[in-house]
Amino acid sequence: MGAADAVPGVSGGTIAFISGIYEELLRTIRSFNGGAIRLLAGLELTAFWRHVNGTFLAVLLAGIGTSILIFSRLILHGLAHYPVLIWSFFFGLVIASAVVIGRKIPRWKMKVLLSGGTGIVLGYYITVAVPAQTPTNPGFVFLSGMIAICAMILPGISGSFILVLLSKYEYIFTAIREFDLFIIAVFGSGCAVGLLSFSHLLNWTLKRFHNATMAGLTGLMIGSLNKIWPWKQVVETYTSSSGKIKPLVEQNLLPGDYLSVTGHDPHLTVAIFLAVAGFGLVWCIERLSSDKLMDKLKEGAPRSR
Repeated sequence: MGAADAVPGVSGGTIAFISGIYEELLRTIRSFNGGAIRLLAGLELTAFWRHVNGTFLAVLLAGIGTSILIFSRLILHGLAHYPVLIWSFFFGLVIASAVVIGRKIPRWKMKVLLSGGTGIVLGYYITVAVPAQTPTNPGFVFLSGMIAICAMILPGISGSFILVLLSKYEYIFTAIREFDLFIIAVFGSGCAVGLLSFSHLLNWTLKRFHNATMAGLTGLMIGSLNKIWPWKQVVETYTSSSGKIKPLVEQNLLPGDYLSVTGHDPHLTVAIFLAVAGFGLVWCIERLSSDKLMDKLKEGAPRSR
């Protein structure tokens, strides 16, 4: 799950489903309720640990944390030295995720189409309205954690993708790589609050308005592809607090124009290969997930005599 959550387009929730722990994960999240608070307030620590499925949660979080620590270094290195190739791979991941989510909608009625269209408009608006540099104050980092964690528990949509939209992907992963404990703690606190508060709302929304919700998520990802287009020209820069020059406003370019405008090789053949590889990766994960679901349905079906 940590490896999946580290890349925009692959959902940790999908990996949890494939590995057969998704239902237990949701039960564990919902166990943080009034009963858990009473046990903790009464210092009944053993009972609290059992109530919240502490061993399962501790082992899971340790695995996720370890994987994110490893992948954060690899991804940040790739973004620094091979940005076109890394974003091409991410582009393929997100396209495939949008297709996979869209296929989960059995009937595209008018309200579902409206939800999908709204998602496309909203996704595109976010990419042009949110600047390349968003605030780094603790409040915004906390909010980013709250929003991203909700996507991480949904099969299909990636929390890292939400961080990309909020222009906090590299910032958070740099903090993880450099062990910036303050940023990690603030972001982690936002994740915890978001998980406990929004997970119930997301669960209710998916149960009551499943098709419209999935259509909205599909549209959001399609509209947001503008954000992760691999070939960009930096129009305006800013100087970070560490004295580094970073892009503030970027403009998308066609691969041919990218060479003439920036003077850099667009690596078109490799970029297309990596985009296709990213698409294929998500497609294979989805097939595994579908096979897992069919096995569960077969196990639960009455046996013929």
